Amino acid sequence: MKIDTVCMLGGTGFVGSHLAARLVATGRRVKIITRRRQRHRDLLVLPGVQLIEGDIHDPATLERHFKGCDAVINLVGILNEKGHNGSGFRRAHVDLARTVVAACHNAGVGRLLHMSALNADSGGGPSLYLRTKGEAENLVRTQSGGVQVTVFRPSVIFGPGDSFLNRFAGLLRISPFLPLACPDARFAPVFVGDVVERFVDSLEDRETFGQRFDLCGPRIYTLMELVRYTARVIGVRRLVIGLPDWASRLQATVFEYVPGKPFSMDNYRSLQRDSVCPGGGTCPTTLESVAPCYLGQSDRNARLQRLRGSAGRVGEWTG
Repeated sequence: MKIDTVCMLGGTGFVGSHLAARLVATGRRVKIITRRRQRHRDLLVLPGVQLIEGDIHDPATLERHFKGCDAVINLVGILNEKGHNGSGFRRAHVDLARTVVAACHNAGVGRLLHMSALNADSGGGPSLYLRTKGEAENLVRTQSGGVQVTVFRPSVIFGPGDSFLNRFAGLLRISPFLPLACPDARFAPVFVGDVVERFVDSLEDRETFGQRFDLCGPRIYTLMELVRYTARVIGVRRLVIGLPDWASRLQATVFEYVPGKPFSMDNYRSLQRDSVCPGGGTCPTTLESVAPCYLGQSDRNARLQRLRGSAGRVGEWTG
């Protein structure tokens, strides 16, 4: 199976921009469907990338733009919804997955890579996020028909432009202390460069067809350890206060109704399950070898530098 042209959903986000850069570095053409083309014109520095404005939830739009593509990659996911009843999670994860699979069938696309999440579980997930991610994962695997599907389930992803370590870095800079919910939650952070390599390597690899892959970095950290590490890297001394469970729940309940919903009860529930791979790390890059290189940089400048570098170095990951 030769893959020359790829259509991406969620291609303007953190992982998507890294993956687009890596795909064009391998000589592939990339189509990215986005709601607001003008907001993401920085991606056009990548040769071979086509930004298309359209509604990814519209079956006709997907079918039209999937035609002529050899593969589709769905990276769409939300950590919080605008409402509180699960409909936002269901639309972004389950309904879209169903629409994507149908559009692949109708457009004659034979390859689909799907981004899920570690601990995704349609039946036993503690949060709406994890349950709908699990349902979407099951849907693309059981309803794929002739479409060859591979699913990836990463722990939290770090790298230039991430919304994880960079968010804590921003909070640590502006506040003399940080009350931290769920400080003992455990993660195996995985480098975005390792994630996109797994995506790209699997495209034409028949041994990955129908498979699910958990993606974890080589070390496990508590959330408290990650926040304190971030403070050291950016050179600030801050009091980080680990909240007990009752206070973590209270913070989530209050922040649920703060504009932008920075933390929610659904996030709290997701954090009740450790985001680590049962068999240990599956990706090699350590947090300590990468995070100091990008924490503290301007997100926009770091993103532009990364994209230009990736576009100019075929076959080399510039991180």
